[in-house]
Amino acid sequence: MHHARPLPAYLIQRYHGWKATTYHDNKAWYRRLAESGQHPRAMVISCCDSRVHVTSIFGADEGEFFIHRNIANLVPPYNPDGEYHGTSAAVEYAVTALKVSHIVVLGHSNCGGVKGCHDMCSGNAPELEEKSSFVGRWMDILRPGYERVLSVDEAQRTRALEKEAVVISLENLLSFPFVKTAVEEDMLTLHGLWTDVGEGGLEQYDPARGGFVGV
Repeated sequence: MHHARPLPAYLIQRYHGWKATTYHDNKAWYRRLAESGQHPRAMVISCCDSRVHVTSIFGADEGEFFIHRNIANLVPPYNPDGEYHGTSAAVEYAVTALKVSHIVVLGHSNCGGVKGCHDMCSGNAPELEEKSSFVGRWMDILRPGYERVLSVDEAQRTRALEKEAVVISLENLLSFPFVKTAVEEDMLTLHGLWTDVGEGGLEQYDPARGGFVGV
């Protein structure tokens, strides 16, 4: 039995507004996109958080970014075990089929997933430690980052862990053979970013400095 219901009225109204204005004024562009396929230059891996507006930050048009979103913008290690791996599948498709030139991992401030990981690792979120918690098991990817930020002042620890989520994802990306090969052959570059939602700031990871610097 299916339980799908009609869209809420406000979304239907917004759609009709878009179709009558943005689509109507750019019909040829949309039809060209549909017929010529997608050729994005970059993949962006970002958080599901509704406050992170990837295309707005970079002023991107349709067809420019191949975007994958998940809880806390994490990339798991390469693990071809025959199970379901949405993020790994997206990375594989972007690199091997679309042949993107860049992969950008975009973290952000006030990330609920990262805070949940901090609470879980510090023993304050037993519900996330349950084997049945999808969020908890996903945030296990970030556990090594928690160990790294224990020396950071407690008030700044969650923000430091948000940035560790980016660094760990970059490290894990290199565990994918096709990513590592593309990077070594200068066909692909990896980039780590963190954005401050409230301030509109953007920082990038600089391995030479061992931290994040303003863009």
